[in-house]
Formats: sequence, structure tokens, C-alpha cells
Amino acid sequence: MTNLPTKAQFTAIGDGYSPDAGNSQSLKSDAYVLQEWFEADQRDIIAKSWQWVCHVEKLRTPGSYITINIAGQPIAIVRDREGMLRAFYNVCKHRAHELLSGEGNTTRIMCPYHAWVYKLDGQLVRAPETEHLENFSTSDICLDQVQVEEFAGFVYVNLDPSAAPLREQSGDLETEIRHWAPDIDQLTFGHRLTYDIKSNWKNVVDNFLECYHCPTAHKDFCDLVDMDTYKVTTHGIYSSHMADAGKSANSAYDVSNATVRTHAVWWLWPTTCLMRYPGRSSMIVLNVIPVGPDRTLETYDFFLETPEPDEGELDAIRYLDEVLQVEDIGLVESVQRGMSTPAFTQGRIVNDPTGSGKSEHAVHHFHGLVLDAYARAPR
Repeated sequence: MTNLPTKAQFTAIGDGYSPDAGNSQSLKSDAYVLQEWFEADQRDIIAKSWQWVCHVEKLRTPGSYITINIAGQPIAIVRDREGMLRAFYNVCKHRAHELLSGEGNTTRIMCPYHAWVYKLDGQLVRAPETEHLENFSTSDICLDQVQVEEFAGFVYVNLDPSAAPLREQSGDLETEIRHWAPDIDQLTFGHRLTYDIKSNWKNVVDNFLECYHCPTAHKDFCDLVDMDTYKVTTHGIYSSHMADAGKSANSAYDVSNATVRTHAVWWLWPTTCLMRYPGRSSMIVLNVIPVGPDRTLETYDFFLETPEPDEGELDAIRYLDEVLQVEDIGLVESVQRGMSTPAFTQGRIVNDPTGSGKSEHAVHHFHGLVLDAYARAPR
């Protein structure tokens, strides 16, 4: 991170934003298009917040592990022999080689470069050809740990060693999720969709957080859910988006035999989106991964009652992939292009005090959290 905003830029980026959503401008376009703001996001937001990793099923057994990359940092998450979940920088303490790759199950962590061996708790136990070294003991060396937490059926990590636990930061979120999805721990992975989007990650989140655009851009979605019941509520570091399933036939997918009749969605600061669509019991996790000022990766993971999607779920996956995502990606890529012109600096937040889905108050809430993170950033 070498190209960060100046002190003056940090001060000016919040101009026009008001704590009152009914009297506020949006976040300025510079935060979406300039390399220095992307680097600030990586350092001051992504590297200091709880990031989604996977469902608990993937790390349920001792020795199971998964590797990920967060804010440019390689991380490994492991279930040790005693059943404790641990996370480390995925970097050998000898010559910095990557230790684990992909995902799987192991009884030890052995570096593929010089065969240094670590226990699953990160403690070095074997280093070949070191018996003649002075002032060297394997007991003095341990992998650098990262905060990890199981939360509402999923695993999250945080690179900030001083960050408060997710359960503490997130208030009633887990209670809310478990109320609407009581079987979340028992769901199993069914399908993944991936997307490479030519837009800043904050534009992707902005778009997710409001349905003001839905009557124009997602007409079939407005039949899938009852827009008259759509309510959005903001809390601390998350927002809840709730609506009843539509009462008539729709062109998205058939929900006439749905056992889950509520469209329940949660956004967790900054990049995790949890969705429970009408149908069978399920949970869809949208993970938003910033890659560059104008590039974002998305993964949509579908966790279902069974490993194989049923006919209705296959229809829902096709609808999300071939219709809804095509529409949304087109929207956010167009917005990114517009923000890169001199014709746009910021726009007015459209707020409905009743909390309707056709309101941008959750976008305003997100922008406030972004500005709070920038305000805490070292100068």
C-alpha cells in the first residue's frame, strides 16, 4: 500500500454526506474510481473487518483446512486436532513460502519448500538440518495467527488483531438469521456461481442495498416478492431486507409450492450478503471481493437441504445467473463508467422514512460506515 489518499483528500471525501438520509448526498465518485481510494479500502476496510470464508461444514472435522486471500494477504484456516478453529498467515517462518494450497484435510502443515513442519495449532515441530544452529529452537517459532470466528453457520476471519468479535459487533444479527433460517448449520453446499465485474466493489454493494431500481430494472423480481411488504432496516454494521413471497405467478421461477415464503436478506459490513429466497430451505451467500478500483469478483454459494438442487432451485439458479445478474452487472458497470466522467461527482440519496425497499437509506447507512472507516484511518 503505497498510494494512499492525502490528509486533505480524507477530509474532503465526506463533503455532502449528512447523517440525515433525507438530506444527504452519496459518497463521492473519487472513492469509486481512484487507485488511492481502492488502496485505502483494502487497508482501512477489508483488512480491518470480518470477512466471510465458508460454511461450517467445510471445516467441521479435525485437520480440515481452506486457504483464501484477503486484502492481498494469504490466509489458511484449519480445524486442529482438539476441534479448535485456527487461522494463520499462510506463510512459512523460514523463507516465506506458501504452506497450504486450496482446501482439504491434513494431519500437519509441511512447507513444500524445505519441509519445515508445523502442528495444526501453528507451532513449529520439525526443521530439517537445524540441529547445529546456534540460538535456534523450534519451540520459539509459531505461525502468525489471525482472528477467526464461527458465526450463524459460517466461518469469518479478521486480519485486525484488535478487532472486537463479530458476535459482539453485530448485535442481534445472529438471532435474526437463526429465527428465519433455524437449520442453517445443517445446510450443505449445492452450487457456486462466479462473476468478474468491471466495477468498484462499493458500486456492487450500493446496488445490492436498494430496490429503488427494481421496478425499472427487475420487473420479474417485483413479481417474485410482494414489493408492498418489502422493508429495509439498518442496524450497526448490518441491514435486514425482508419481503413476503409474491402471491401470483411470476416469470422468475415457480414458488407456488415453496415451504419458505419469506424473502429474507442480510447485508453484513462490508462485503457479505446472505439471502434466503422463497422455495425450499436454503441460504445463498454473495461474497463481494474487491480486486481493483474498477474490478470486483463475486461468488454466489448456494447452501441447500441436499447437495443436489431440486427442480425449483435449478430454476432459481438459472434465473439468478441468466437474468438477475445480467441485469445487475449491466447496471453497476454502467454506473462505474459514468462515475469515471467529469459529469458526475455525487448524487442525492432518495430516502423513504417508512423504510420501504424502494429507498436508498441502506445505501446511505453503508456510506456512513465507509466514511467512519476513513475517519479512523491513520494519516
